Amino acid sequence: MDERTSPGQKDFTIGTEGVSLYYGAFRALRDVTLEIQPRSITAIIGPSGCGKSTLLRLFNRMNDLIPGVRVEGKVLVDGASVYDRDTDVVALRKRVGMVFQKPNLFPSSVRDNLVVGPRQHGLKNEAQLSEIVERSLRQVALWDEVKDQLKRPAQSLSVGQQQRLCIARTLTVEPEVILMDESCSALDPESTLRIEELMHDLARTYTILTVTHNMEQAARVSDMSAFLMMDEDRAGTLVEYAPTGEIFSNPKDKRTEAYITGRFG
Repeated sequence: MDERTSPGQKDFTIGTEGVSLYYGAFRALRDVTLEIQPRSITAIIGPSGCGKSTLLRLFNRMNDLIPGVRVEGKVLVDGASVYDRDTDVVALRKRVGMVFQKPNLFPSSVRDNLVVGPRQHGLKNEAQLSEIVERSLRQVALWDEVKDQLKRPAQSLSVGQQQRLCIARTLTVEPEVILMDESCSALDPESTLRIEELMHDLARTYTILTVTHNMEQAARVSDMSAFLMMDEDRAGTLVEYAPTGEIFSNPKDKRTEAYITGRFG
């Protein structure tokens, strides 16, 4: 049994089948098919503008917030197409959480940032909310640092602490997937290392997809890597998807090798 699998734990799968995405007339993604392994870390890599973040945002329909977006093909979360008409988008975003490039905290206290999600989903018991606050902060190794400062403005924390708090906020609603869009790019090396260690710990329970421009980071943290690049019409396409060790040591496509070795991108 894989060390990340516990008895009775359910495999929660996500993926795409022949997905294309358009911004108006512009095709940003072309025919992407991808099956993400549960309870693993998958890095989405590739040059700027190839559609990495666009692909990431498909899984919780964040692209819906952009006018003129149209999606063809299937985006599957636990076997169901998230673009079906009867999809509850609020429930989807509870199951598929997201951590952005820069900390996007609410202008309120540490505790208030953490209870907003559970409250939105109907939890009102203060004792239960306090339990969730402590549990989520412990999950991101932040409890000992802020347990006496829960009423402190969240934005007064260091940037590294703020990003861990954003991850903790995502965990308060018990998602099954965590999307991370270049979530270390604004951090110093020490904070980046702490986030990477945290990702390894979280991947025992959650499925993690991360977009990164940092090839060293992708090699350090991910189990699988998906390499995207632009076609001549600037549509992002999936060139290669394989275990990260293979991608970095023995890529099957010459374009992957050229990118990994820094010859373009």
